[in-house]
Amino acid sequence: MTVTAAGPIAGLREAHVPGDGMYEGRRTLRRLPDGWQERPYDLFDAVPQARTIGAEIRGVDLTRPLGAALREELNRALLEWKVLFFRGQHLTSDQQRAFAGHWGELETNPLLATGPSEDVVRFDKGDTATPTYENVWHSDVTFRERPALGAVLQLREVPPFGGDTMWADMAAAYDNLPQEVKDRIDGARAVHDFIPGFARFYGPERLVPHQEALPPVEHPVVRTHPETGRRMLFVNTSFTTRITGMDRDESDRLLRFLFQQAHVPEYQVRFRWQPGDVAFWDNRATQHYAVGDYGSDRRVAERVAIEGDRPF
Repeated sequence: MTVTAAGPIAGLREAHVPGDGMYEGRRTLRRLPDGWQERPYDLFDAVPQARTIGAEIRGVDLTRPLGAALREELNRALLEWKVLFFRGQHLTSDQQRAFAGHWGELETNPLLATGPSEDVVRFDKGDTATPTYENVWHSDVTFRERPALGAVLQLREVPPFGGDTMWADMAAAYDNLPQEVKDRIDGARAVHDFIPGFARFYGPERLVPHQEALPPVEHPVVRTHPETGRRMLFVNTSFTTRITGMDRDESDRLLRFLFQQAHVPEYQVRFRWQPGDVAFWDNRATQHYAVGDYGSDRRVAERVAIEGDRPF
């Protein structure tokens, strides 16, 4: 009897299908939370870039002061689309910091190179740069008790081709989990640690000094968004090390399956950069992946991150 992803089928020859895989078929692609009323934006145009995630915002000049009404409408767009793109802004670092500051205090990261100020992270990649640690699906700084709310990234220099960034909608990823998996992770917690994500590129001399200030932390495997109430998968390859209370083999197997969910193209948006473009994403609801396909060409980006809250 054949065994498929859906179970045995009488009358067909036997063919083994490995368990814990992801299979073809219709996926639920729900952009808005339950009870959320879709309505137009009054102060800009939002041009969708994918079914559930990503919109290009047109008609906003981020070099100008952000009024309260515009800030609130952009926040609604962020919650509804999860990542916003602004073309050709060419912000100074101070303007970029001022824009991000409308969403909260700015955070610093002692593990990354900085730009003009300690709260501006600078990614300068090329032939002589440290190998990238960004081309993996991850959410930023989940190894902190209060991971970042979001981040504002601007590309200052773009390679001739390549260097795109991708984002994945982790609410859609949760929606499409098998019910058996949802039941297993309901109420579960997982350990996050900065060491796995950085030890592949930095030696102990760089990491040991930060161990005391950055101990492992626990977060829910399924996070509730503090503004929309939507449930989202909240584990990632870079920083999630184990599920609390499970033996190592069971935890590893389940985490591998959960990590796979960000790889589903239906949950993703891909952005091709031009110099001066800005992306603003909700780190609570997404994972992202910086595509490392530009070889020795130079790619320079600056990122400002916003302090977040404790996941629940």
